[in-house]
Amino acid sequence: MARSEGRCLSRRDVLNLAAMGSVAVLTGCGTEMWYGKDVTGILPDLDFDLTRAQDGQAVTEEDYEGQVVALFFGFTFCPDICPMTLSNLSGIVDRLGEDADDLSILFVTVDPDRDTLPVLADYTAAFTPRAAGLRGTPDQLARLARRLKVTYKVEPHPEGGVDYAVSHGKSVYVFDRSGAARLLWPEFDTLQADVAAATEDIQRLIAGE
Repeated sequence: MARSEGRCLSRRDVLNLAAMGSVAVLTGCGTEMWYGKDVTGILPDLDFDLTRAQDGQAVTEEDYEGQVVALFFGFTFCPDICPMTLSNLSGIVDRLGEDADDLSILFVTVDPDRDTLPVLADYTAAFTPRAAGLRGTPDQLARLARRLKVTYKVEPHPEGGVDYAVSHGKSVYVFDRSGAARLLWPEFDTLQADVAAATEDIQRLIAGE
């Protein structure tokens, strides 16, 4: 079976070829492909100043130094994207086993009016103890969103209102132990997301690749 893409085959490609009884000869392949989009050197390092829902503490990127971090934006009233993303991330935690201690999942709310700290804490805890809800002031949130080129919009609503629309970017941003941006998972909010392959990404980053 010939390939004309001119790229190295991933571990998954090799397994698929083997399953079909094909033999692949790999030459000149110095690195294995990632499941996520490689954003090394493209996106900036992890840098934020927010409040953690679980304990009400002000936290920055320094609190997660030495951890692989998977960060994404959303809100607890989100009907599908956010719960599916958190469910898939929880699947990674389950697959990692003891290595899950080296992964932190950060869920940054773009809807602080409804997402109080207790609401955020309960929401993330329902998926996995490795997830923490983060909440910030409008300026803190806008700064982080601009830094990562994330768009979000909250429809105008009266104070105390609970029935309004919110939109937000759905990508998951993955940072290595040093806080450097390494990967982007743009479609991790569906049943078709490859949780096993994403787990391999995390394992490689935990190992220091």
